Amino acid sequence: MTVANAPGTPLLDDGRLVSTSPATGVEVGRLPLATTEDVRRAVERGRAAGARWAGLGFTGRRARLLRWRTLLAQRVEQLAELVHAEGGKPVADAVVEAVTAIEHVDWAARNAARVLGPRRVRSRLILAEFSGHLEYQPYGVVGVIGPWNYPVFTPVGSIAYALAAGNAVVFKPSEYTPLVGQWLVDTFAEAVGEQSVLTAVHGFGDVGAALCRSGVDKLAFTGSAATAKKVMAACAESLTPVLVEAGGKDAMIVDGDADLDAAAEACVWGAFMNAGQTCIGIERVYAVEPVFDAFVAKVVERAGRLTVGADGADIGPITMPAQLDVIRRHIDDALARGGRAVLGGADAVQPPFVHPTVLVDVPEDSAAVREETFGPTLTINRVPDVDEAVARANAVPYGLGGAVFGRRRAVAVARRLRSGMASVNSVLSFAGMSTLPFGGVGESGFGRIHGEDGLREFGRPKSVTRRRGPSLLPAMTFERTPRDVARMVKAAKMMYGR
Repeated sequence: MTVANAPGTPLLDDGRLVSTSPATGVEVGRLPLATTEDVRRAVERGRAAGARWAGLGFTGRRARLLRWRTLLAQRVEQLAELVHAEGGKPVADAVVEAVTAIEHVDWAARNAARVLGPRRVRSRLILAEFSGHLEYQPYGVVGVIGPWNYPVFTPVGSIAYALAAGNAVVFKPSEYTPLVGQWLVDTFAEAVGEQSVLTAVHGFGDVGAALCRSGVDKLAFTGSAATAKKVMAACAESLTPVLVEAGGKDAMIVDGDADLDAAAEACVWGAFMNAGQTCIGIERVYAVEPVFDAFVAKVVERAGRLTVGADGADIGPITMPAQLDVIRRHIDDALARGGRAVLGGADAVQPPFVHPTVLVDVPEDSAAVREETFGPTLTINRVPDVDEAVARANAVPYGLGGAVFGRRRAVAVARRLRSGMASVNSVLSFAGMSTLPFGGVGESGFGRIHGEDGLREFGRPKSVTRRRGPSLLPAMTFERTPRDVARMVKAAKMMYGR
């Protein structure tokens, strides 16, 4: 049994990656560390396997993906326990994550043919002699670099959609949760039996960089904005297209006509579940002046009841030890600059745990408001009206998700948020809705997973035209006459010139 110096820190032992519990440091398991050559070979095998996988067609892939879905559902408790052991997430939260991922596998499998399959596209009068056809063909091999905070839900949002579109996938899980990633690969192989269609390579940042340069046809990345820029630079060397889901600093707006009990309950969940280690978690709240004090009191009362610990608690450990310093710095900076802790505060960081902290009156240019904290902390600031709330919510470089609580104008306010997603009178609900695209703007990234847009992200649009008759206005030929050109000019003026 191996024990890490800092709980949760991955270890190397004789060419193997050793995964440890962030709560205790006890070894959970170990896997072979991939070399650059291992990554290259995985992509080569994936290319051959991907051709066979694509040849199955939508019907064949659907049947196999639904078998995987069934196996995941049958073993959801086993998966949740592994997520808990390796990442520290409470088992109940891990179950929610796993079930949401299973829903996405189901939706992608069932809808790929409808969204990506060949279809007729209407032509226009100017090219009436041609019929138009569109389909989405697989890229070939898709690389997926996954995160540790949602080691099932987030990578499956790329993996399942890429597989449904006909691609093979080489998956690099986070070094903090490699066993969860390998478990997904192993269950896929067990259910589907297609060798090398979904494979995993394990290691640190150098393995991710090798995947970027391995010849994959597209790469999907989830992680910090800083690492995303490195991924993009590496992929740019070969013009490999990328899909990026980076960080977030999501805000909630509480209007004067909001149901404060519902808003407070949702806020506590959105801010503190998974120990605040959620890219779409609520890190900031802007409550209008008339309801500010009552809302803060309700949040503090609910958050104060949350338990913290390794097993059976509401809030588990911080998975990545280095994040503890970030959380501590944000709390200390907020307090030093005039903010007040109405729950938790300077002593909240007790490694490997952080107790719920609610800060008010925090300056808008402080680290706790501007930077992603990724811990169980929350700032709540008062605003005179929702216009000011929207302005402050949009004043950070991130733009992933957000939430609005209110009645009369909540939907209109949600539309004004500079974000890829927003929920009204709920939090995070868009993540579980498989029919909607998931992704952000600004430093939160670009591209989409989930929904129809998520399927199209993993297919190359292929346009085909077919002549079905002679041209009334022959333009694309050297046989055209001056009279033909004159008729084209006349037609253009009639169709577009008035």
